[in-house]
Amino acid sequence: MPRLWDVPVRDSTRVRDARVAAEDAAVLAGLDERRTAAAALVATELATNLLKHAEGGQVLIDVVAPPVLREGREESRVVQIAAIDHGPGIADVPAALRDGFSTTRSLGAGLGTCLRLADDFGLNSTRGRGTVAVARVGATPRGDGTPARPAVRVWADGVSGSWGDMPGPDTPGGTVPGWSGGGPGDGGVLTREEPPGPSDDSPSPVAGVRAGGVNIPYAGAECSGDAWAWVRAGERVTLMLADGLGHGPDAARASSAAVVALHRWAHLSPADALGRLHDTLKGTRGAAVAVAQLDLRAGRLRFAGIGNVGARLRTDGTWRHLLSRPGIVGVHRPGTLREEEADWADDRLLILHTDGLPSRWTPPSDAGLPAADPAVTAAVTIRDASSPARPVRDDTAVAVLTPTPPERP
Repeated sequence: MPRLWDVPVRDSTRVRDARVAAEDAAVLAGLDERRTAAAALVATELATNLLKHAEGGQVLIDVVAPPVLREGREESRVVQIAAIDHGPGIADVPAALRDGFSTTRSLGAGLGTCLRLADDFGLNSTRGRGTVAVARVGATPRGDGTPARPAVRVWADGVSGSWGDMPGPDTPGGTVPGWSGGGPGDGGVLTREEPPGPSDDSPSPVAGVRAGGVNIPYAGAECSGDAWAWVRAGERVTLMLADGLGHGPDAARASSAAVVALHRWAHLSPADALGRLHDTLKGTRGAAVAVAQLDLRAGRLRFAGIGNVGARLRTDGTWRHLLSRPGIVGVHRPGTLREEEADWADDRLLILHTDGLPSRWTPPSDAGLPAADPAVTAAVTIRDASSPARPVRDDTAVAVLTPTPPERP
């Protein structure tokens, strides 16, 4: 069963726990010593920020699939470190991302360090509601010993003007090299465009789509009964979210079995995949499962689900429910299973969620949503549906499918 780390950061002793958890996750992901140290430092900085600026929060560490699948090879897993708080938010996001910036008379390493060390870094900060930061650290993909070029997506409110005109870290009054966007027309999204790195022979990323998710085990358990995965077969990209019945190890075995099976049947339609999953999960507790499949060539999304995994699709700025049929995969399958279909375009966004979220949660509506890192969107969904006084009430997982921004590969 996959190991998860949910570290509540309420005092300085938990910063070490976050660092150790990141090191343990790096071992599972097969990272070398250098990248393990990077993951540990990112976790330390994010946990420290929670104490300094938000009076605490939680650090979630998981080993996940990368946000972009590459054709022609099996992807390695990466360490994902997410920090969620319900604090005041960040008043000046561009400044906070620069090395040396501090509002607490510290060294000011913080978010700038995370940005430099992570392969992907995403952030959302909403004043009065809190901040979400997500960093991923993977193995070094090139032979020259340098980490991957970071893909940085920042989504914040209260932004005016161009962040490319903000003062830079080394030249007061200058600009931040490589940063653009962030004005009102950009939906508050700041993009870092790195110069091309050394060329390699690795396959091209799957065009047009990214996926990410956040999984929180109930009551700080080491495993979750929820699981998400995504796979590719030809021009079909499939995202699945499974919720094992109940919670704990038995629920985790059911959802983990669904993930393993999905990789075998990536070529099947959502309805056919659910039929195979039903046979696979017999003898387990069973699970609620939702499967969404995007045909990249046709630009069509197909969806089918059994049980109470929710699905919402954002189209032209509005949200619609995608409906699942009653039942439990592995225990009771409906006699017929209808697939829903919808067009996919650059403004579309799909959120799958388990019943750990309140039944009447409200999807985020910010203009920068489609361009945000999908794992950040998942974490924001959880943040805004909960609070310190009202934490998640079960294993809770959210998985998100988004378009690839035009400036990204």
